[in-house]
Amino acid sequence: MNKAMLVIGIIVMALFGFVAVNLITSQQTGAEVDYYLVKDTTEAAMNDSLDYSLNADLGIVRMDKEKFLENFVRRFADSTDTSGREYTLEFYDINETPPKVTVVVRSKNNFINKNQQANIITKVSMIMETNYKEDVWQKNISSKDNKSSTRILTSKEQKN
Repeated sequence: MNKAMLVIGIIVMALFGFVAVNLITSQQTGAEVDYYLVKDTTEAAMNDSLDYSLNADLGIVRMDKEKFLENFVRRFADSTDTSGREYTLEFYDINETPPKVTVVVRSKNNFINKNQQANIITKVSMIMETNYKEDVWQKNISSKDNKSSTRILTSKEQKN
C-alpha cells in the first residue's frame, strides 16, 4: 500500500510539473512567436504586393502601399490565434520604391491572473533587395575633374 501511494504521488507531482512548465513556456515564448509571425507576414505581404508588370517593362522594383496593407492584415489575421491576446498593428515608413516598410505590433498577453498583462512590442523593418546586373535608371557622366555625377534617365533615353 505504501509503494502504491508513493507511485500515485509521483504521478500527480509529474502532472503538476508538466502543467507548470506548459504555462510558463506559453507566457515566455510570446515575444519570439510574435517576432517570427510579423517577420514572415511582412515578407510574404511585400512579395505579394510587388508590381511585376512595371518591373518587366521598366526594370523598377515597386510595391503598392494599399495592396501591402491589405495583404499584411489578411495574412496576419489568418495566422494569429486571438484567444487571450490582443493585437495592435502600426505601420510606419512605407515606401513604394525601393520597397521598404516598418511594422510595429503591440500585443497584450494575459497571465494566469486576469488582472496582469504583459505588453510585448515587436518592431520589424524590411527593405526588398534585388541583385542588379546593371542600373538602367542612373548613368554616370564624367565631369571635367574626373569626378562622376549621377542623373536620372528619362523614359525616352532608356529605350535608346
